[in-house]
Amino acid sequence: MMIFRRMKRICWLGLAWLFFGIGFAGMFLPLLPTTVFMLLALACASRGSPRFARYIREHPQIGPTLVAWERERAIPLRARIMAVSMLAVSMLIILFSVSVLAVKVSLLVFLSLLALWLATRPEPKGEGANLAVSGESLPRE
Repeated sequence: MMIFRRMKRICWLGLAWLFFGIGFAGMFLPLLPTTVFMLLALACASRGSPRFARYIREHPQIGPTLVAWERERAIPLRARIMAVSMLAVSMLIILFSVSVLAVKVSLLVFLSLLALWLATRPEPKGEGANLAVSGESLPRE
């Protein structure tokens, strides 16, 4: 049983590093999302390495947004504006490049609903919101 538990922990940690790497690349590559992969990295790290999860939460650029999502299911206004803007650009590209009507309509409806959902998320009110402004790190747990 001990070996199984250790293998599971190693798998979670491996996935956490994979998602963290993809999310990090997304900070520099325009069409690769960062936050989604960092959320996945945080979820996996929480199961595989609490120390790595703490590092992600305390990261000055990505930590406050992730903490706000974990605690309040809130997204900062700047992030929501950026996400909805990118969805609008994607919808324009789909509108003019996808030729199959059913695929085009399905994608446009899905992306519109996603944009609506994002736009209705609350602004962070807790500690994560203050950290995003001040640039401080989270207290150690």
